[in-house]
This record gives sequence, C-alpha cells and structure tokens, in this order.
Amino acid sequence: MTAPRVALLGMILESNRFAKPAGEDDFRSLTWLSGEDLLDAACAKTTALAAEFAAFVRTMDATGDWHPVPCTLAASHPAGPVERAVFEEICNSIEHQLAGHGPFDAGYICNHGAMVAEHSHDPDGDLMQRVRESVGADPLILCTLDLHANISSRMVEACDLVIGYRTNPHVDMIERGEEAAFSLRRCLASGQRPRTALVKPPIAPASVTLLTAEAPYGDLINYGQQRQAESAGEILNVSVFGNFIFSDTPDNGLAVVVSAREDGQAARDLATEIGKRAWNQRAGFVRNLTQVDQAVAMAADTERPPVIFSDAGDNPGGGGSGRTTELLGALHRGGVESVLYGSFFDPDLAAEAHALGVGASFTARFNRKAGGRVWEKWDLPFEARATVLSLHDGNVVGEKGITAGRRLHLGPCAALELDGIRVVVISDRAQTADPVFFHMLGLNVGDARTVVVKSRGHFRAGFRKWFAPEQVFEIDTAGLTSPVLERWPFEHLPRPSYPLDPDMVWDEAEHR
Repeated sequence: MTAPRVALLGMILESNRFAKPAGEDDFRSLTWLSGEDLLDAACAKTTALAAEFAAFVRTMDATGDWHPVPCTLAASHPAGPVERAVFEEICNSIEHQLAGHGPFDAGYICNHGAMVAEHSHDPDGDLMQRVRESVGADPLILCTLDLHANISSRMVEACDLVIGYRTNPHVDMIERGEEAAFSLRRCLASGQRPRTALVKPPIAPASVTLLTAEAPYGDLINYGQQRQAESAGEILNVSVFGNFIFSDTPDNGLAVVVSAREDGQAARDLATEIGKRAWNQRAGFVRNLTQVDQAVAMAADTERPPVIFSDAGDNPGGGGSGRTTELLGALHRGGVESVLYGSFFDPDLAAEAHALGVGASFTARFNRKAGGRVWEKWDLPFEARATVLSLHDGNVVGEKGITAGRRLHLGPCAALELDGIRVVVISDRAQTADPVFFHMLGLNVGDARTVVVKSRGHFRAGFRKWFAPEQVFEIDTAGLTSPVLERWPFEHLPRPSYPLDPDMVWDEAEHR
C-alpha cells in the first residue's frame, strides 16, 4: 500500500447565539495557520493547537509513512455566530488548497461541532459538505468533535467516521486524535468504509447536566463503550453528543452516532438502543443551582471545608463575556475574605495595574467602557479600592485539566487585592479551568477558603486536587451562559424538546 495523502483542516468555534459575532480577530488571536506553519505547530513540543489535531498528526507520523497535506486550521475562543465573510474566507481557502493538492486518500477535519454562522444554522455541516465535494466520493473523511457538538444529518452524511470526546471536563482530546489516526490506518488497510447511524432523542439539556463522571450522561457514554466492546469488533465508534444549548439551532439536542465496520443495521440498532436509554433517564438532565445569597453566606462561614464556586452564568468557555460583576460585587459587599476570584477579562484594568506597578493602591474600576465600547447588559461597572499584588505577561503552559501542556497567551495579567478578595484580571478572554491562572501570579489555590472561577465545568478537572465533587457549587448568576433555560428567548431549537417541554412523548421511529 502506498503512503496515503491526507488533507488536514478544521474550523473550531463553539457559538453562543446570544453573544457577539466571531470576527477575523477572534480567530487570529487563537489559531489561523496554513501549510507548513500548521504542520510545524502540530509537531512542536508545546503547542496552542487543539490537542486532538496535534495528536492525530503525531500518531500518523508514528504509525507509518504518509503524506500530510496541511490546509488551514482556524480556531476561536467560544463566541457568537461567525461572521459570514470570515466563514467564507476560511472555507474558500480550504477549497483552494484541496483543489491544488489532490488527489487524496483521506481527509481529517478538526472541528468543535457547535458553530453557528450569521447566514447558516449548520456551518459545520456546510464546511464538511464542501470538503466532500472538493475531494470527491472516494477519499475517507474523518472528523473529531467536542461532545457539545450539535450533530446534523449533513455532518454525518459528509463524513465516514465521526469521533466525539468522551469526557466532560474534556481531558481525552489526545486519545480522540489518536483514535482518529488509528481508525484511518485500519480503514485504509482493510478497504472497509464505515457505516454510520444517527439517532436523536428530543433532549436538549444545559451543559451543567452533561458531566461524564455522573449519570445520566456518563452512564450513556459508558454504556456505549461497553456495547462497543461486546460487538466483537463490528462497532468502530460510539459517540454520544450532549449538544450546546446556547447555539439555538434546529440541530440542537442529544445525538447518538454509531459507526460499524460493515453492518449498517448493527449501527442503527445500537444507536436506537442508546437513544431509548437516554430518553428513559431524561429526568436526570435537570440541575438545581446555588443562589447568590446562599453562596455569599457559605463563603462567609469560616468553619466549613474549602469550596469552589462556578460563576455559571458567565463562562467564557461557552461564549460568556468574562466581565459580569454580580458575584464579585456580592462577595465584596458581604465582607468575605480568603477568596480567590478568577478570572476577570478587562484589558484596560490589567494595563492600568501594569502601569502602576506592584504595591500600588488605586480605585479599580471594572467595566469602565473605555473608548465607547459597549459590553453585555450583565457587565455592570464595579469599583473598589485595590492593591496590585503581582503582574504577569500571561504567556504560560497549562498545568492541569483541559489545558494541561497547552501554550496559553492571556495577555498582560494582574492580581488585585480587594479587601480580602484576590482577583485575577486577564487581557484575553478565557475560562479559568486551570490553576495556572492563579499560580502564574503567585496565588496559592490551597490557601484559599473560597475559590471562584468563571468556568462552567472544565475547572472540575483542573482543580480536582483541592476540591472533591461535594465541595463544588454552581452559582445561579446572570450572563450569556445562564443554564436556566426558561430565561432564554430560543427561536430555533427543535420543539417539543425536554426539559423545556417536560410532558412531551417520543416516538423514536420519527427521529432516526
């Protein structure tokens, strides 16, 4: 067998329909690489690329000869719908690269899977279909997706194998990239083309209910892996996608994608079986949150074990602005001490702290709206006397969890002391899922009685060393990622859908 020619590409964005659109700067600030620059970044000792993309390249290198054809990989922090012009620029670039470097034996697409565009509910499917049309019917196309992907039939039809993360918090991206490479090698060697089935029970839960260490979602993923192991090799992959509710698309909802070596009926039967299991456990996809006043009272209690709070309504990892002040203001008014709070996205405040220097005291003005900028309606101004504790340039390598070993560029950062609350201020919007956000500024997580993070769930892996599950509390705060679904003006979600329509019934034959 000759060394396969494999196109490498992707467009990574998790879109919150209610957030500001993602423009070119949003992608340029994280990843926009093509050609040999992309391949070099994938092979670097530490990389800022998506871990599954780098793992795919490295695994293909380690398992035999191949001809990688690096096209374009673009990635943005979670934001709103991608601007049409940006989407078209990236897609046109990829199509041009495919046309100029074919023919191909295969293509690997690294996407998130929950992208929305100004002009399309399903830009992931649009991109995948355009790739298929560019390379033709013969090459195998594989994709890896975040487990919060919103799966459309077009995505499944365009790709021969769809591989989703199995962990939330996400810590298995390297394994999924490796799986994609191994699967490609196996399919090319055997000449087999996977047969894939998609079943979508009408459940569209908030992300706070999609932790994989607990039921029902963790049970579904574990059950799928068990049934795959029992298939005597016939089932290649079982992926259970939880959806990203804030995308607000017709393709939202739980999705079971099963790929078989040759037996399409086996794939359909297993996907239906898991879909029914999900429907029978649907009541578990609802979670109660801790109210802000309860959180303040808990933080003020010096007799209890240390706790960590998720500022659930403002998760930059889900499109949140990283600038809401509701919980910070409540803790400050409550006179709470021994608190680490991270991280507040405010480049103006960080720049002021750097200009003043360590030890300076000043009035810290959060959300000052410099230059006429308008933030989200929840991003209210907040002022307090502060002291600059420490400064950092924000260039670090992640320590634990989702960003472990990845290069992060957070821009100028500062630690401010506000009457017993130590606040981390960053200049590049990112969720605080890794203790490095505190450690880079000399703040010890283990010394705090209360830690507050602007993160929805990924912090659980990064901070597990200090906080067991019973020490974790999700706070009901306002913001672009509030998981109280009844508060949102959804327009495009498939309805009826649980839990928004709790009394609905499901006929699985209509959703296959």
